[in-house]
Amino acid sequence: MISIDSAFDSGNIQVERIAGPHEIVLTIGKDAHSDFYQWFHFRLSGAKDQRCIIRIIDLNNCAYPGGWPSYRACVSVDRQTWRRAPTSFDAKSANGTLTIEVTPSVDQLWLAYFAPYSLERHLDLIARTATRPGVRADVLGHSLDGRAIDRLVVGDGPKTVWLYARQHPGESMAEWWMEGALERLADPYDPVARLLRQQATFHIVPNMNPDGSFRGHLRTNAAGVNLNREWNAPSAEKSPEVLCVLGAMDKAGCHLAMDVHGDEAIPQVFIAGFEGIPSITPKQLALLADYKARLARITPDFQTAKGYPVARPGTANLAMSTNQLAERFGCLAMTLEMPFKDNDDLPCAEFGWSPQRSMQLGRDCLAAIMEVMPDL
Repeated sequence: MISIDSAFDSGNIQVERIAGPHEIVLTIGKDAHSDFYQWFHFRLSGAKDQRCIIRIIDLNNCAYPGGWPSYRACVSVDRQTWRRAPTSFDAKSANGTLTIEVTPSVDQLWLAYFAPYSLERHLDLIARTATRPGVRADVLGHSLDGRAIDRLVVGDGPKTVWLYARQHPGESMAEWWMEGALERLADPYDPVARLLRQQATFHIVPNMNPDGSFRGHLRTNAAGVNLNREWNAPSAEKSPEVLCVLGAMDKAGCHLAMDVHGDEAIPQVFIAGFEGIPSITPKQLALLADYKARLARITPDFQTAKGYPVARPGTANLAMSTNQLAERFGCLAMTLEMPFKDNDDLPCAEFGWSPQRSMQLGRDCLAAIMEVMPDL
C-alpha cells in the first residue's frame, strides 16, 4: 500500500488524498504561529517500480510562488545522495500545483525541497570539528525549544570574522556551505586555512535556528518569528537565538560577517550588501565590491550581474543582520544567497544546485576572504 509520512527531523507534508500511484495529493504545512510555508520533506513508501504522480497543491499563497517555475524536486533512495526529479508547476491548477513524477526503484523514496541537513548531522559536524587542533567549541545560548546555539572558534589572528547560517531553517544549503567551509578552515595542512587562522579569529555559528530546522519550517523559529528581522532589538521571549549571537558579536567585535542563505526564485549565486545603511563609508563599499570581484574570479558558480535590488541611501532595514552589523561595527557584512533550483549559469541536469556545490562554495568563499583580509 502506498503511504506518505513526515514525522521525522525536518519533515513537513500533509496528505490530502492517496487514490493510487497516479493520484497522490499533498499540501505543505505552515511554519508554527506563522503564514510562511514552502519547505517540504517526506517519505514515499510502498511504490516500488510504480510510476507515481505526486501533486502538491495550494502553492500560490506560499512564501515565494516565484520559486516553483523551473524548480525540480530533490529525491533520494538512501538519504545520502539527492538527485533531481522531473517536476512541473501549473499556477492555474488547484491554486498552484507542483507535480513531481517518480518511479521508485526501492520500497522507500525520500523527497525534499532541498537536500536536508539534519540535527544529527549538525551535532556530528560540531563534534568532529571541535576535535581538530586549535578549534574551540562553546554554546552561546539556547533556542525557545531548548536547543543549543553552537559556536566554533577557529584561528587566533587579530581580525574577527563571523560566519553564520540558517536563520531561515528551510535554507539547508546554508549548512552544507558551513560544512565545506569548516572542513577547509580546520584543515591543518591547507595553506589557505593556515594563513586565515594566522590572519583572523573565526567565530562560526552553523545553525542559528535549530528549532525551525527540526520542525520543518521554511523561515521562522518555534515562535513563528523571522530571525532575520530581529537584529535591531532581539528578545529572550521571541528571538533568543539572535540575542545570544549578537551579544557575542558585541563582545568579540567584527571586521567581516557573512550571513549564509538560499533564495527560492533566483537561479544564481549572489551576494546582497548593505548599501542603504545610514553611516556607510567608501571603504565599506570598496571592500564589498572587491570581495565580490575576487569570488567571481575564484569560482564560476558566483556572479554579480543578478541579485536583489540595491537599497537607496538611508533606506536599509536595520532589523536584518547584514545591515545591522555593517552599521553597528562599520565592517564588511554580506548576505550570501544560493539557489534552491539550479545555477543557470552552470547548470547540472542530474543534481541541480547540490550539497556538494554548496560545500565547494564554502571553501571558495574562504579563499576570497583571505584575499581581502589585509584591507579589513
